[in-house]
Order: sequence, then C-alpha cells, then structure tokens
Amino acid sequence: MTPILLDDLPVWNRLIRFEDVHGQERYGEPVDEQLDIGIALHRGEDVHARILRTDSALDLSAALSEEIVQVKRVLSPLRPEEAGTIRCIGLNYREHAAEMKLTIPKTPTLFLKATETINHPSSTITTPHCPDAHDCHLDYEVELAVVIGRTCKDVPEEEAMRYVLGYMTANDVTARTHQNEVSQWDRGKGFDGFAPIGPALVSARVVPDPSVLQLRTVLNGQVMQQGEASDMIFTVPKIVSFLSQGCTLQKGTIILTGTPCGIGVSRNPPVRLVEGDELFVTISHGLGSLTNPIAFKQPEANGHCIEARG
Repeated sequence: MTPILLDDLPVWNRLIRFEDVHGQERYGEPVDEQLDIGIALHRGEDVHARILRTDSALDLSAALSEEIVQVKRVLSPLRPEEAGTIRCIGLNYREHAAEMKLTIPKTPTLFLKATETINHPSSTITTPHCPDAHDCHLDYEVELAVVIGRTCKDVPEEEAMRYVLGYMTANDVTARTHQNEVSQWDRGKGFDGFAPIGPALVSARVVPDPSVLQLRTVLNGQVMQQGEASDMIFTVPKIVSFLSQGCTLQKGTIILTGTPCGIGVSRNPPVRLVEGDELFVTISHGLGSLTNPIAFKQPEANGHCIEARG
C-alpha cells in the first residue's frame, strides 16, 4: 500500500464536532484516547475534549489548543454542505454476498445518497410513512465511511490513499419496503437522516491500513453483524480509484464502502427496527459507536406527518 503523506494530514488523530455545555458548536479531540464517546454519552458519562482551533473538519491547518471543555452532544464530523453527494458501494463483502445468494460483482456497485441523509451520531432516525408502521421494514447496515481530504480525479489505485483524510462509522439505514417499490436503491436509502456518521473522524495516520478495522452492529444486546474490512471485495484504494475515474471527488466527499453479513432482511425471520430499540453501530480503532434511536411517522388528517407515539 502506498505510504500516507503525513505532511498532508492534520495535527489531530480523532476529531469530533460537538456542542459544549453552553450550546456552542466546537471542534476538538477527545482527551481519553481509548474512550468510545458515542457509548459514553449514551450512558450519561462525562466526556471532555481538547479544543481544535478550526471551523471545519477539512481544515488541514487546524491547531490543537490547551483548552479542555465538556462535551454535551456530539455532532456529525462533517456538515452536509461539506460532504456533497455521498457515494455508496453496495454488495462489497464476500460473506454478505453469500447470505444474499448473489454473485460476487466484477466491478463496484454504485448508488448515491443525498446530503440530507446525513445525521448526527445520536439523533433520531425517523422512517418515512407506511400505512402500517410495522410493515415498514427499517434495516441497519454498519459501514466504513471514507472521507476524501483533497480534491482528486482519475487517481491510480496505487496513489489513492494519498487522498484519504480519515474514516468514520456510518449506518446505511434502509427502508426495505420503499427500496423494493422501485429498481433504484436510492429511494429506500435516501430519506432524511438515513446516514448517521461519526461520532469521530479518525485520521488516516492512525489507521494506515483500513483492512484491520472491525465492524459490529448490536441490537437490543444481540450481535447482529460482526465483520472485518479485510472481507471487502473491493478495497478502499480500489474504490477511491474507481469512483475518481472521469469524476471529480471534491474534498469532503464521503464514501460508504458496504456492509458485512447479518442485515435484518436476510434473517429468518426478518428483523425490523422498531421504536424503543437500542441500536449500537460500531467500528474499532477509535471510530466509535452510533447510538441513534428509532421513530416512525404516521399521517395527520391534513396530509402532513407526525411522529408515531408508542
């Protein structure tokens, strides 16, 4: 693998964007290098961060200060306007292809998510309206998210890692009922809030080889997905190179790289996310856990939607 150009990477190892106890938006690096801040905040534990002097996760000149503050709420590391269209690779794990009884693809399968799908690490995931909320098959998909740090195009595979800023945990949330209504995957995967990311953006310096990362989904205490990035059919360098051929990948581009086996729709009987579920979507090496609660919507008499109440 091509060595990372360390001079092109920022000073931080694990960036978070967050609200402090006064409601002010800040950037920082967790003081505890080993802490899964998603789980810690979910449990009500105190989390502290050293402030980064910057106004963007994409600022390579960000400087660490000596100021330490308490984190009240962690936000998506990138704002939607920084990310552009999210590029997604489907069917990219060998064991997942096997559970779906599908042939291993010869080229990456691409679909897109709009920036409106970006969600914070602990904010609610709200399913679109279904006539019966329990017929609306909402599914989880833990995925490694790659963030492009420098605008690029037509990148050779052997040079691809030079453009990777870092990695995040992502959940490629899918409304299977809506997905199956049409031939394109964008429909069932493209609703508002269907791409939680974070809680941290981990520098490529910390994870020079993303194949070592371990991915896991735990639903109500039961492990549903347990996979390793080494099972990817198409590696991160291959994906970055493929997506850049003839297409400009702007700085801030988010790439979702596929999910391991164990998704709800493939189980017998199928597993659906419902209100009240405790869902932890986690990646190792400091990327951390997403802890988004689930909500359903029902139509009001005037045609507008309100959240369903259990």
